[in-house]
Amino acid sequence: MDLTSGLLPSVWYWLAHAVLAVLVIVIGRKVPWRRLSNPALLHLWLGTIVLLSLLWSIRTGLRPGLGFHLLGAAACTLLFGRSLGFFAMLLVLAGQVLTGAIELWTFSVNALVMVAFPVALTHALLRIVQTRLPPNLFVYIFAAAFFGGALSMVATGVLGSVLLSLAGVYERDYLWSEYLLWFVLMSWAEAFVTGGWLTFAVVYRPNWVATFDERRYLNQG
Repeated sequence: MDLTSGLLPSVWYWLAHAVLAVLVIVIGRKVPWRRLSNPALLHLWLGTIVLLSLLWSIRTGLRPGLGFHLLGAAACTLLFGRSLGFFAMLLVLAGQVLTGAIELWTFSVNALVMVAFPVALTHALLRIVQTRLPPNLFVYIFAAAFFGGALSMVATGVLGSVLLSLAGVYERDYLWSEYLLWFVLMSWAEAFVTGGWLTFAVVYRPNWVATFDERRYLNQG
């Protein structure tokens, strides 16, 4: 979902600028930048940004503001943690602005909908998985990664639709019946991309996954 200029009231864009600025300052103070001093992790972080930028460039849409593309927010959050994942996704979005796919004026509102929200949602789900579910490798992969990817996609579509409905851009019935159905379908692709990505990482390079504790999931015997 790419919210374009003129779809929402101007005050909403200004409010989004203010909220995003606060988030960048608050989260920026907690980012473990030292992790990127490891060349392998730095290359992984930058490579993920490039890969997601390519995925975001593969898009389609129905009408203005009703676009579709994979997010990758869940995978980014699970790989690097909430703060590094947040800034990685911001750079992905910034790349879309540089290529002209997204307008600069709408950067903040799109960042809140397609970056901050799915990152926070994935982190919240991860906390539930860690505290409420058994410390099992398959629980992490299927609950946090596969389900987390699907949930982040559907929830982002719902949030964007709610904003468009509240702004009176599109009728609620149209959004629910014609638009969100596609998000449900795309959630399967998002789930498999996220789950496959994390499965590969925890099998071959578990120490690269910030949210994966080898002692918790692999050394139980």
